[in-house]
Amino acid sequence: MSRSENLLPRQLGDAHIRLLRIYKAVVESGGFSAAEVELNISRPAISLAISELESLLNMRLCNRGRAGFALTKQGEEVYDATLQLLGGLENFRARINAINTELKGELNIGITDNMVTVPQMRITRALAALKARGPEVIINIRMIPPKDIESGVLDGQLLVGVVSEQRSLPGLNYYPLYDEQSVLYCSNEHPLFDRDNSGLSDSELSQYDAVLPAFPQSAEIKQQQALLKASASSTDREGIAFLILSGSFIGFLPTHYAKQWLREGRLKAIQPEKRSFTTHYTAITRKGARNNLIRDAFMEELEKQPKSSSQT
Repeated sequence: MSRSENLLPRQLGDAHIRLLRIYKAVVESGGFSAAEVELNISRPAISLAISELESLLNMRLCNRGRAGFALTKQGEEVYDATLQLLGGLENFRARINAINTELKGELNIGITDNMVTVPQMRITRALAALKARGPEVIINIRMIPPKDIESGVLDGQLLVGVVSEQRSLPGLNYYPLYDEQSVLYCSNEHPLFDRDNSGLSDSELSQYDAVLPAFPQSAEIKQQQALLKASASSTDREGIAFLILSGSFIGFLPTHYAKQWLREGRLKAIQPEKRSFTTHYTAITRKGARNNLIRDAFMEELEKQPKSSSQT
């Protein structure tokens, strides 16, 4: 077969693009072994793909062996051309997405538990506005722990997340949402309910069993909780509410979430001016992510909603 008969075909298919992506990963990883983690395929499969690409191009792209991995001169030029091609494909996708203004597809969003009772309802109203703009948009909500929300946004499984502001990860954008106040409560079946708690000391308070959250907390929150006698834990705030309402434990709840039981006379705040803290909530998206009309539309609607704090 002559050289001219064995050039890259005029029409590139997905199989050809796949080979070039593998080649790009190998070059940028510095060899076959290092590329295994990046590509999540075996070294023999990588070697086979590179050999197939070399056969397709009728040129040797790299030297591999005991001396190590090194690109040939032709391999360097093919790498540069690959970057141009793949970059052009991404630019094409971005331009098409920008041209196509019809909202169709899915919004996958992860939200921390028990935020539906926040009075401002910024998330709820933004979802309603998104649905009005794009009736065919499918909305998928996952109620999962903050760490899972962060990882879901980073790996692309979630377009948007809503988490408490505990740390700042370099791969995420942060958009302030709420300031949420939490207060220490007991139930109407607890000994502290009928007592005047205005003079309750830290040492007295530490004699009562308390439920603490089993998820990351800020330094301010940990300082408040350090005064309590940790006798139970919960992975979410609904579990904390269950235990407080049992009458056997005291614990912190957001004021907006506890409001219904306060109104019914089933909960009482314990020294709210002293036993309280504020949690800041943010919406997160992935830095450098491709343009996504649905995500961008939702974030636009979220930004339009009033930003007043939820202290009631």
